[in-house]
Amino acid sequence: MEERTVSAFPGIAMVLLMLLATIADVWALLAAVTHAQTGAVLALSVVSVAVAVCWIGFFIVQPNHGVVLQLFGQYVGTCREAGLRWTNPFYAKRPVSLRVRNFESGKLKVNDLEGSPIEIAAVVVWQVQDTAEACFNVDDYENFVHVQSEAALRQLATSYPYDLHDQHRISLRSHSREINEHLQREVQERLESAGVSVLEARVSHLAYAPEIAQAMLQRQQAGAIIAARTRIVEGAVSMVQMALTQLAQKGVVQLDEERRAAMVSNLLVVLCGDRAPQPIVNAGTLYT
Repeated sequence: MEERTVSAFPGIAMVLLMLLATIADVWALLAAVTHAQTGAVLALSVVSVAVAVCWIGFFIVQPNHGVVLQLFGQYVGTCREAGLRWTNPFYAKRPVSLRVRNFESGKLKVNDLEGSPIEIAAVVVWQVQDTAEACFNVDDYENFVHVQSEAALRQLATSYPYDLHDQHRISLRSHSREINEHLQREVQERLESAGVSVLEARVSHLAYAPEIAQAMLQRQQAGAIIAARTRIVEGAVSMVQMALTQLAQKGVVQLDEERRAAMVSNLLVVLCGDRAPQPIVNAGTLYT
């Protein structure tokens, strides 16, 4: 089912017309009663009922809203013209908001790709695009948006690991843009049948579950220490190599293999240590 746009009569003009019709009918009915014209009274009574029913045809369309019109259960169309409008008084009228809306899901506890329990939540910004699909394809489109968004979020969380590892290119924590784009596509696919357009979907909360948070924090700290130490060792080896090369090129000192090994050991201790070195003055030689 697709939306059909229909136009309704301007409300202000119809109010004036209905007022004139009501006044004319009342005046004519009073005149018929005064002159005891039974046939005219019956005819004008029917007209009065018809005029009263016509007053039911007025409705208001709020800005950025649509009103779905039905005739005895059959979809007629949607009026999107804001203001006071008039249409067939027998139409059933159901207002639908076309404004941009958003909601934040609750914190969901799910397992990531590696099976680690995590907490995740998301913010979804959405808008009704097709009022017919929103009203007739699903029972309650607002509840449908909430439930399907949480289902898409659970699906996303199980598709990626929390942290980035060598065997994975994308993780929940390190690639926020790719994760948000994937979440938006996932939610949009689920809400397509409800006539809803997803303008934005992004992860608003991401953390390890409390029962493993401390252990995972220690693992992250260990990984950071290993990465830092690896960088320090690489730099220290380069500096030692540069020092030995320049000493040899400039002829500052001639070092045999044993002295070279001792110098390398001392330089690595100084450069790689996490504390300030304590110098020791050696008054002898390496061979005594």
